[in-house]
Amino acid sequence: MSTILTLTQGDITEQAVDAVVNAANSSLLGGGGVDGAIHRRGGPDILAECRALRAGHYGRGLPTGQAVATTAGRLPARWVIHTVGPVFQVSGGDASLLASCYRESLRVADELGARTIAFPAISTGAYGWPLDDAARIAVQTVRDTETAVEEVRFVLFDDQAFAAFAACVR
Repeated sequence: MSTILTLTQGDITEQAVDAVVNAANSSLLGGGGVDGAIHRRGGPDILAECRALRAGHYGRGLPTGQAVATTAGRLPARWVIHTVGPVFQVSGGDASLLASCYRESLRVADELGARTIAFPAISTGAYGWPLDDAARIAVQTVRDTETAVEEVRFVLFDDQAFAAFAACVR
């Protein structure tokens, strides 16, 4: 069975899917952009689980390109999969780090038994990854990754992001 890729323009915190991917920072303790929106809308249960992760295995934070799951709190999803995207200027545009975010999130989704997952455009906001390149990497990585996930939904915040991803999905 092949994975269906869909695009929607809107708010990732409103997606009724099994798992929502959070473009987190390494602290896992919330931040701006998608990360802040997920923590605000999802409520304190997400932060509590993130704090527990920090107190345990991820004491130094979640490494770039890795992924870990928590509850989704008050979100209409079952889980939040947190992944840390690379900062474009710091990583030197290392596409393998950005691709790893998508691959590792799908791996975690498979471990959870998730069949539907919603991704934001990881690293394209404050982390400065050029949108067209990020869209190409995201779509190609999802297409190339073996997964039991049945639907991957890219949830794009604005017209520009939607157009960039649409050009890659065709």
